[in-house]
Amino acid sequence: MALSVETCTAQHIGDRKEQQDRVALFPHSSRRGLFMAVLADGMGGHSGGAMAAEQVVHKAQQNFEVYAPADESAEQLLGSIIAEAHITVKLTRFTSEQDPHTTACVLLFQPGRVDWAHCGDSRIYHFRSDQLVSRSSDHSYVNEMLKKGYLTPEQAENHPQKNVLLGCLGSEREPTIDYGSTTPLADGDTFLLCSDGLWAYFSDAELGGVLSAHAPRAAAEILIQRARDRGNGSGDNCSLVIVKLVGKKAEQKSPAGPRGSPPPKA
Repeated sequence: MALSVETCTAQHIGDRKEQQDRVALFPHSSRRGLFMAVLADGMGGHSGGAMAAEQVVHKAQQNFEVYAPADESAEQLLGSIIAEAHITVKLTRFTSEQDPHTTACVLLFQPGRVDWAHCGDSRIYHFRSDQLVSRSSDHSYVNEMLKKGYLTPEQAENHPQKNVLLGCLGSEREPTIDYGSTTPLADGDTFLLCSDGLWAYFSDAELGGVLSAHAPRAAAEILIQRARDRGNGSGDNCSLVIVKLVGKKAEQKSPAGPRGSPPPKA
């Protein structure tokens, strides 16, 4: 079955004074069927976080522009974007008074497959219809404690240090980069990139249900509105990218009449 791609990006400043998230969705300039989705959640004081997140988007566009699948693997491309953005963010310390940091989520779509990489606690979800196939693992102190069995999911949800990151771009240590991929693609595959200002208010099941039931633009509006309502006046910046695959139904042709006879009249 042929697949069509439906996409959407969306953001809301929440109850913050500045939007420090950045999102982007762009096609390859010369290779048909290739595009990239990027999301970054910046941290680091007034304008510092925004500047850091902007570097992730800039580096993604720059490296993707010269990407040639025959010469470079998807993982190499994605890793280079995050690693090089990390260096650039660190260098901005010398040209500004901020201490900028950012998360990074980068997804590469090619015909028949999707690859992704992330660092930090912004997430990449893969749903098939409303069922979760995979979800990126947060590089955070609380998630590490959860994986080691020191915290229950309920304790992690309400932990006072839930926003402390062990991996991000701009820190002294090298960024932790995790990778994922899926192939082949199928009708109903949906990929969601989002910042913690969105995912913090949802279960996996609720996200999958909304994404399955609605086209990307409608789903984005529903998710952001629910996050705003649940933030109750203290919501963070929230941002998302949705990539949804929808099967194309084959066009039905009118049955032909006997050879040599005119088509039947209406």
